[in-house]
Amino acid sequence: MLQLHKYLRIRGALVPHLFPFSPPPLPPPPLTTTTKILRPLSLSLPSPSTVKMSSLSQSAPPPPQPPVAKKVEKPMESFGDVRVDSYYWLRDDSRTNPEVLSYLAQENDYTNSIMAGTKEFEDQLFKEMRGRIKEDDTSAPKRKGEYYYYTRTLEGKEYVQHCRRAVSDSKTAPSVHDVMPTGLEDPPEHVILDENVKAQDHQYYSIGTFKVSPNHKMVAYAEDTKGDEIYTVYVIDVETRELVDKPLTGVTGYVEWAGNGALAYITMDEILRPDKDIQLFADHLVVHERENGLPKITAYHLPAVDEPLTSLQGGKTIDFIDPVYSADPVESQFHSSILRFSYTSLRTPRSVYDYDMNTGTSVLKKIDPVLGGFDASNYMTERKWATASDGTQIPISIVYKKDSVKLDGSHPLLLYGYGSYEICIDPTFKASRLSLLDRGFIFAIAHIRGGGEMGRQWYENGKYLKKKNTFTDFIACAEYLLEQRYTSKEKLCIEGRSAGGLLIGAVLNMRPDLFKAAVAGVPFVDVLTTMLDPTIPLTTSEWEEWGDPRKEDYYFYMKSYSPVDNVKAQNYPDILVTAGLNDPRVMYSEPAKFVAKLRDMKTDNNMLLFKCELGAGHFSKSGRFEKLQEEAFTYAFLMKALNMIPTLGSGQSSL
Repeated sequence: MLQLHKYLRIRGALVPHLFPFSPPPLPPPPLTTTTKILRPLSLSLPSPSTVKMSSLSQSAPPPPQPPVAKKVEKPMESFGDVRVDSYYWLRDDSRTNPEVLSYLAQENDYTNSIMAGTKEFEDQLFKEMRGRIKEDDTSAPKRKGEYYYYTRTLEGKEYVQHCRRAVSDSKTAPSVHDVMPTGLEDPPEHVILDENVKAQDHQYYSIGTFKVSPNHKMVAYAEDTKGDEIYTVYVIDVETRELVDKPLTGVTGYVEWAGNGALAYITMDEILRPDKDIQLFADHLVVHERENGLPKITAYHLPAVDEPLTSLQGGKTIDFIDPVYSADPVESQFHSSILRFSYTSLRTPRSVYDYDMNTGTSVLKKIDPVLGGFDASNYMTERKWATASDGTQIPISIVYKKDSVKLDGSHPLLLYGYGSYEICIDPTFKASRLSLLDRGFIFAIAHIRGGGEMGRQWYENGKYLKKKNTFTDFIACAEYLLEQRYTSKEKLCIEGRSAGGLLIGAVLNMRPDLFKAAVAGVPFVDVLTTMLDPTIPLTTSEWEEWGDPRKEDYYFYMKSYSPVDNVKAQNYPDILVTAGLNDPRVMYSEPAKFVAKLRDMKTDNNMLLFKCELGAGHFSKSGRFEKLQEEAFTYAFLMKALNMIPTLGSGQSSL
């Protein structure tokens, strides 16, 4: 029978717990005031087909008025300091309060009304983005023992199929030159799991992990059907697809098989991340590290078993061609000299390579196809450095279309940032982004402190009582791009999600004059109130990132930057804020309160839109085409703010 291991990670330490076969199912945590679990709300909205689209004219009706949230003062005191939260009532952990749901519905209705005139253009963007996708495609097959494993996408389908084929000659050793045979005489394809079938009865569907057992007879996969990141783990027979044992409920999406066939599932918080990672093979050691803010992969040959390993010398470092890029390991086999890795850049679609560690030879196994005449050589990527207020050099990754962009300040630019949890926002390709670049946009990533791009100290200098470095670094990057005439204040847009949404909220309060438009996705903006509430499950672990505001110095430092606490009576740029009603990481009430307070205090007539989705979690909707629709909406908002929406039937706008 199946043996199960549970691993708990407590501040980075893995503590094993052994369960006998067939443990009792773990119930998911209740959605009460102790949960920090919410998801986007998309309540009943006017059908787009009922909204007439027309350009502005003298006969145009007056613009719709935004909803105004009522004020119910809730005083909160710490260290003799009294804060008054007038919108605390918007927090409803049951997500059933009619008054709260009504307010969110009004915000969605208002957003739809303001964006009604862009619906045709939004549809055009979506069709454009979808048209670049090869809908019927397969991933790079990975040989494991006697089988090739891969995923397949089907035309018109949102999700993938997990498949395998038997190796024709299993006695042949794996090689970087292996090609999976697909002829009629070759072993047939076997579909292990079809996510499209599994997702039929769910508004949201996501597979967290899909792992084949060492003997290739079972598969363990973690399933989330709400977007709340509370997974159920199923173990099925590969051939029959029947359940092998009872599902494990209320766990994370991390699953792994042990060598003896036991199944381990993991609950963890990823607060601490190392500067380096390693992959161990029978005869090689691969070191993944960073140099000048970019990934570096080096393979070392290990000495014989009876020889001591005293130092690493003579390693082979893989060379990459773009000035800014991302390179990550892909699962490889221990008894093999083949390292598989993925490579991408701001202009290079995701590419999978097999690297022979004995010869130093790389073989391209798969590059994601981009339809519509895409040519990577038409785009320019750059690495620039901005100077922060304390003199620190901050890297910026940039991409734009060569022939259509002149660095004279006339082009729109979208600056993206994150800067928390030691997460590296490496430059990666996104086919949908071409809809911006081909319209003259420049896209840039600010690799600010608080992230992990430049090593451990880079992270340490952007957390706790140094968190404001994250915000001032981003402002420095924006000012650099303005000074170098990549764009102008009238055309500079910014975007960030989650902790990156905190970044956007903070810099909007600090320097709203720098930006034309901002997108704050599921933003963590009520930092102080959330971090003062230990009943929220993530709060105590999040003290490792932000600090504990029950200590006076942390309290006042957090208060000085928490976006909700620092909204001012001043002009703000056009702003789009998104949220998720069942998001487990950022409570929907945080962005809701931020928007309500902005509506009450800002002194301009610029757009302030709040879009709350019902059928998704922190990572938005689950289907690949649904995600494109969300991006099309965001891009339409940015272009509306920039007055770049074309007249109906005229095609693309000009700058």
